[in-house]
Amino acid sequence: MDLNFNKNEDHNKLLLSELKQKFAKVKLGGGEKRIEKLHAEGKMTARERIAYLLDENSKSIEIGGFVGDGMYKEHGGCPSGGVVIKIGYIKGKQCIVVANDATVKAGAWFPITGKKNLRAQEIAMENKLPIIYLVDSAGVYLPLQDEIFPDKEHFGRIFRNNAQMSSMGITQIAAVMGSCVAGGAYLPIMSDEALIVDKTGSIFLAGSYLVKAAIGETIDNETLGGATTHCEISGVTDYKAKDDKDALDKIKNIVDKIGDFEKAGYSRIKAEKPLLNPNEIYGILPKARNEQYDMMEIINRLVDNSEFEAYKDGYGQTLITGYARIDGWAVGIVANQRKVVKTKKGEMQFGGVIYSDSADKATRFIANCNQKKIPLVFLQDVTGFMVGSKSEHGGIIKDGAKMVNAVSNSVVPKFTVIVGNSYGAGNYAMCGKAYDPRLIFAWPSAELAVMGGTQAAKVLAQIEASSLKAKGEIIDEAKENELFNKIKARYDEQTSPYYAASRLWTDAIVDPLDTRTWISMGIEAANHAPIQKPFNLGVIQV
Repeated sequence: MDLNFNKNEDHNKLLLSELKQKFAKVKLGGGEKRIEKLHAEGKMTARERIAYLLDENSKSIEIGGFVGDGMYKEHGGCPSGGVVIKIGYIKGKQCIVVANDATVKAGAWFPITGKKNLRAQEIAMENKLPIIYLVDSAGVYLPLQDEIFPDKEHFGRIFRNNAQMSSMGITQIAAVMGSCVAGGAYLPIMSDEALIVDKTGSIFLAGSYLVKAAIGETIDNETLGGATTHCEISGVTDYKAKDDKDALDKIKNIVDKIGDFEKAGYSRIKAEKPLLNPNEIYGILPKARNEQYDMMEIINRLVDNSEFEAYKDGYGQTLITGYARIDGWAVGIVANQRKVVKTKKGEMQFGGVIYSDSADKATRFIANCNQKKIPLVFLQDVTGFMVGSKSEHGGIIKDGAKMVNAVSNSVVPKFTVIVGNSYGAGNYAMCGKAYDPRLIFAWPSAELAVMGGTQAAKVLAQIEASSLKAKGEIIDEAKENELFNKIKARYDEQTSPYYAASRLWTDAIVDPLDTRTWISMGIEAANHAPIQKPFNLGVIQV
């Protein structure tokens, strides 16, 4: 191992250590005191409920763990968006579980909470996965009600999706394990089956104080909407549980009886580990985002037996395309090559840049994967499409449009891993969030932006300096540097993988060594949903 490898390894392991420290803090939700208070009430935390529900020692992945990170500071913050979401196994069946975190503002819904819940439902609908709701929420966070109540992608969309999933035959089970008030009361009752925990669970459109204010009736919350009321009088809920564990055991028994599903039929054989050591990824991935490296060295440490069958290997070399298996599943990989390559015409092409020939190759490869029903994996480390007169005259816009068209119309499941840079239109062509990847996740080394921080800061600093000069201010070199550094610091914060994850532009930030698990579980989920329409590129300019 050379010195550069060791420097890279140290840097990437520091990023991983930071990830683990940040996530350990996030897992505390509203803090240890609130966790203790919950336990004193005889309740489990959201994470404890999910851990008990999922099969012991089975794999799981968490969606949106860093949602809300750094947001809503004036409201005390909203760790994980006040809700925990995991894809895992219950009685051997893959499910998605959504649990309100009552330690965060009593499980109240912030705007980002709504977005995260909708993402969970989107995953369930795309993959026809059973979805379990563990409800413990005070309802909409009223100080921000205007950002979560009336719009298309706001709170009401949750119930619309409940109805849609029911019509699609997707199993929905809800357990009311705490408060369930106002509009939120519809969620469990629009599920297929609803449970309620005695003495701690309650469902009502309006609590006792509001009832008193509205119609003058004096009644306590338990009589108004407790377990006995809804299991024996109203018939709103189907099962009464004595405590949290009893409710979760009942859910396990219900899931255990669910019948098998129609398979999409993606190819899977016995899984094999990579022959090359995946731990070496930390040393291969460079410390500086503009340094070159060979993406094949990464791929060979992600795929089964380190075997990769390249497609059009000598053509369009700034994109790697080819077939492999990950945890036994057949995949088609589209990856940005990050080293400078030399074409057979003797021309040099920059690594991480998409050229016309690369886009043309990727379009054809994506079409082939759709034809053969092979899921697609995109490994992003892209700075964008090639610019300049030669590229423009060569039709880069046309070739880029063909690739974007193929990605957009692809009917096989797509999975996106942001390894490093994810800039500009390169993000789009390489299946960014706007292009419906089933899962999209980033490594700690990722950056997402319209362009790199240095380039963007130079442009913005020049614009701001010109504006100040126009107002008569004297701008010397020191002032220009001050402007540049100030703008770059702000821009760098916004390109951070945590900034993206907090807003759910990505589903997670993960250890590179967990990539195989994410892709494998993602394809397994997608296998629940057979393809319903043929692949059609539509109108493209050849």
